[in-house]
Amino acid sequence: MSDNAKEKENQSKKELYNYQLKDLDRIFTCMDESPDNFNLLYQLPTGGGKTVIFSEIVRRYIAEKKKKVVILTHRIELSKQTSKMLTGFNVPNMVINSKVKTLEGNEHYMCYVAMVETLNNRLQDGQIDIEDVGLVIIDEAHYNSFRKLFSYFEKAFILGVTATPLSSNVKLPMKDNYRKLIVGESISSLIDKGFLAKAGIHSYDVGLGTLQIGINGDYTVKSSEILYTGHIMQEKLLSAYEERAKGTKTLIFNNGINTSRYVYETFREAGYDVRHLDNTHSNKERKEILKWFKHTPGAILTSVSILTTGFDEPTVETIILNRATRSLTLYFQMIGRGSRILPNKDKFQVIDLGNNMARFGRWDAPMDWNDIFHYPDFYLENLVSDEDIERNFEYKMPPDLRAEFSKSENIEFDIKAEYEKVFAQGLKSKIALERSIEQHAQIVFENTDDIFDARVLASRLRDEISYRIRLYSYCIMKNTQNYKDWLEEDYMRKLRLKLSQMYANVAAQ
Repeated sequence: MSDNAKEKENQSKKELYNYQLKDLDRIFTCMDESPDNFNLLYQLPTGGGKTVIFSEIVRRYIAEKKKKVVILTHRIELSKQTSKMLTGFNVPNMVINSKVKTLEGNEHYMCYVAMVETLNNRLQDGQIDIEDVGLVIIDEAHYNSFRKLFSYFEKAFILGVTATPLSSNVKLPMKDNYRKLIVGESISSLIDKGFLAKAGIHSYDVGLGTLQIGINGDYTVKSSEILYTGHIMQEKLLSAYEERAKGTKTLIFNNGINTSRYVYETFREAGYDVRHLDNTHSNKERKEILKWFKHTPGAILTSVSILTTGFDEPTVETIILNRATRSLTLYFQMIGRGSRILPNKDKFQVIDLGNNMARFGRWDAPMDWNDIFHYPDFYLENLVSDEDIERNFEYKMPPDLRAEFSKSENIEFDIKAEYEKVFAQGLKSKIALERSIEQHAQIVFENTDDIFDARVLASRLRDEISYRIRLYSYCIMKNTQNYKDWLEEDYMRKLRLKLSQMYANVAAQ
């Protein structure tokens, strides 16, 4: 049996991997060297086993310190999962949920698991008085809802755990509440050691000029839905799935319920086995949908952020980011849903339809979490802007599409260089677009036998046409979304007309 296989067998017996044991020792060393009321933050990637680690911390802490432990979560599903894991580590525990009004008769428990809002309400009303709490563990500590409870545990050691030590609110940095950060194993290291699956990321160019940023610092649902429910984006999504992920178990993340429902209809009409899930579904409906997703090969599940935490389905083969986000945490959470390994799964793929990789970098790229923790403003201010992403994007024709133009030696056309040539000659700028249309018409004509095939092949050039239109609009410094949309439709109309003329000339000869 290999060392890695032995470690995985130990994990099933509630024994920790070597990297987890090292982090455990670092955390206990900090506890031993710090005051009782010290606040420590621990970072470990999604899938690295944070719950396993802090469950062992709880077991050891209670045995050694004889003090009580409170674990805080922000979702009921996480509370249940945490309670189950603690039980596996032989830690008797009680979940404080909406049905628990008092601890009367249950004061003997040494470990309590609670949702932050539920516990806050009980503490404010004086219904619960948790005495002798020495350790408070906060799961998904980047959420700011936990801050309201800090004052109740001023004498306790607080351990926050997160995959991304960056606050969900830029105005409330985590460094204000935690005095030290311990950084765990990196994503790339966990991949190399066989603990996480490797991601193959496919990015598609998307114009995000119409998106608006809300007060929380991320793109608004309203502006996202206008963009992503549009025909062009729905077509791009379906095409990307069929090109990269057809037949794989796929999880699609959207920003807005309407978008997810549009996605459901798009895939259903295309004949795919698809379901939609959002927070309006009942617990019974949710369980039924997730059970279907788990046991159905090639299933497609479209959702609205509800599955970013508290959801673990290792059989996921493809993650589609059918949204843009400015939240680094959300970016890692979404991709992390596909990173679980199985005996027959050591890789998965990500389809990015929101320029997210260009904004944050590759999911498995090195991250200086200490810098992000200590200087969050600097990190956020230096994120690449959407305009810069779009300006620097270089379209490359996918290999399967390039194969359809096999009869053409050269399919390249530099719209920017053509514009500069036209400008230098004192000609109208639109001549550059007309020459682009002629070039597209020529390569389509060279690789088709009739007008019907030509129109189909021309429609597959939509992404390249959008790219050329955007570069052209930057050249003429007129790049509103409405104008680009109009130019694109006009371009397609003229391309179809040009092809009709070319085939009409052939027929007339």
